[in-house]
Amino acid sequence: MLWACLLLPHLALDTVLRRHPSPEEPLALVGGPRPRRVLSAVNEAAAARGLHRGQPVAAAEALCEGVRLVDDDPARLARARDFLAAWTYRYSSQVSTALPGAVLLEVQGSLGLFGPWPRFEAALREELQALGFRHRIALAPSAVGAAVLAAHQDGLAVTSHEALRRALASVPVARARLPGGVAPALSRMAVRTLGQVFALPRAALGKRHGVELLDHLDRLLGQAPEVLPLYQPPDVFDAKIELNYDVESSQALLFPLRRLTADLAAYLAGRDGGVARFVLRLGHEDRPDTEVVVGLLAPERQPGTLFELARGRLERVAVSAPVRTLRLVARELPPFVPAARELFEARPQQAVEWPALRERLRARLGNESVYGLDPVADHRPERSFKRRDGVAEPAPPAVCGPRPTWLLHRPVPLRDPAPRLLAGPERIETGWWDGGDVQRDYYVVETSRGQRAWAFCAPGERGPFMLHGWFA
Repeated sequence: MLWACLLLPHLALDTVLRRHPSPEEPLALVGGPRPRRVLSAVNEAAAARGLHRGQPVAAAEALCEGVRLVDDDPARLARARDFLAAWTYRYSSQVSTALPGAVLLEVQGSLGLFGPWPRFEAALREELQALGFRHRIALAPSAVGAAVLAAHQDGLAVTSHEALRRALASVPVARARLPGGVAPALSRMAVRTLGQVFALPRAALGKRHGVELLDHLDRLLGQAPEVLPLYQPPDVFDAKIELNYDVESSQALLFPLRRLTADLAAYLAGRDGGVARFVLRLGHEDRPDTEVVVGLLAPERQPGTLFELARGRLERVAVSAPVRTLRLVARELPPFVPAARELFEARPQQAVEWPALRERLRARLGNESVYGLDPVADHRPERSFKRRDGVAEPAPPAVCGPRPTWLLHRPVPLRDPAPRLLAGPERIETGWWDGGDVQRDYYVVETSRGQRAWAFCAPGERGPFMLHGWFA
């Protein structure tokens, strides 16, 4: 087996920065008990102002006026780690978050699908960077070994047990994830690296520091089986962004909305599925949440499309109270089947595909404004179709003559002194049983302006004509 470790040394801070509209401003995470709270992490802008980890909050505020302080929330950290595990699930079915600050995935079975390791690694780094997470990556025959190597040297990849032992030999014992207080005890014995630990007599090492250390070394070298709890993706996507300030317009919500829809798309890619419906919940301080429902006619998972649909629905909602949180919940996650495409697509570069255009129109105009038509077995033109809300292609109607693409709501007199008859007549005489009796002779006519129209008159007559539709 080959395990890749995605080490996330700044996971707590990156989780906040990637959802912050101004990550270049000074920002720090705050932890510890309430009377003596200290900084647990700072971004580059805050470090440039003299802020550092472990600094009291009062000293930080005195040193850097206007620094944004955010609580270091363990629950938020756990949600971020689970999100990364769900995203990683698209690359491997064996994903684990057992080690703190890291995501492990078994990749030997995935190399045939995603290419050799250098290409695979480049894809992982590109997507992690797009998601906004700083990272270190290493490859090794053991999961723990990969995690230790990632902390020691970014980009290191070993594929054999002998190479793994040589690579681990230079790792300091303080970074070897040794159990308990073994690392300080070994340092007091002047044992500084894992190579020196490997050179010690195994029996004496186990007698002095316990069998747990020997088991850890065996797992580190890939000489003992590793039992890791594997991640299982949930059936619901639920993510929330706390804004920490009052937002009173929908335009100010577009940045966190883009991040949430991008996260939803990454989650769906990991499941190899799509979303048919999701809900945006705008959290207020003193009143119930405002819900914005985004429904799709077909499953989708492209981040740009999801953002545009959510944006269109959000812009049609009047924000009646300041918004403090933005939450996205998706429960209807059906399988996703990509649309078939031509090998040499002739669609213009700037053109929008019909499914994306349809969903964008529904988001902008409302569900009731965009619909399809299904044929009905009735010869009367005004009753030959019915409204359809689905996406299935309707069966072609069985008609006897040409039909216009634009049918008027009701016939109107054709105001043309001398229309030219092109085709017809087509007699329609029906509806006597339901009170809608019609007797008409339909013609395709050309007006004096060169327009092609569909008009009718009384049976056996040649006028006056009633206009019922226009041909394209």
